[in-house]
Amino acid sequence: MSDLQDLYQELIIDHSKRPRNFGSMDDADRTADGFNPLCGDKLKLFLKIEDAVIRDVKFIGAGCAISTASASVMTDMLKGQTIEQAASLFETFHYMITGPKDPQHVGTGLGKLAVFAGVSAFPARVKCATLAWHTMRNAISGKTEAASTE
Repeated sequence: MSDLQDLYQELIIDHSKRPRNFGSMDDADRTADGFNPLCGDKLKLFLKIEDAVIRDVKFIGAGCAISTASASVMTDMLKGQTIEQAASLFETFHYMITGPKDPQHVGTGLGKLAVFAGVSAFPARVKCATLAWHTMRNAISGKTEAASTE
């Protein structure tokens, strides 16, 4: 395994064992639930939004290492982003995970989220990596039904 792959694996393990922004939020402006029936991942996302900017974000739930790490890294990335930036980040991340691969540009501009580029090689894990993102999209658009990867 290359040094870069080792680093990516370490980052995913670190975020899965010690997730950032884990916990509930009593004063959330928006919440959304997510469920991945294939793996059993469940999460609830909390957003505090002021002037169309995500000021705080937290999540609770239980899931596999990829799901938890993805939610943890996502919540770190969303703080301070506008709703439009968050929606754009969703599209970029989703394309990296599900779209055609251009090895020279995989993960470009995604910062820590680039660690999930290799997940695309494992279709069942794509659903784990994208659950938090679909849940975030439901929360920012005000959808009340649970986000699902099915």
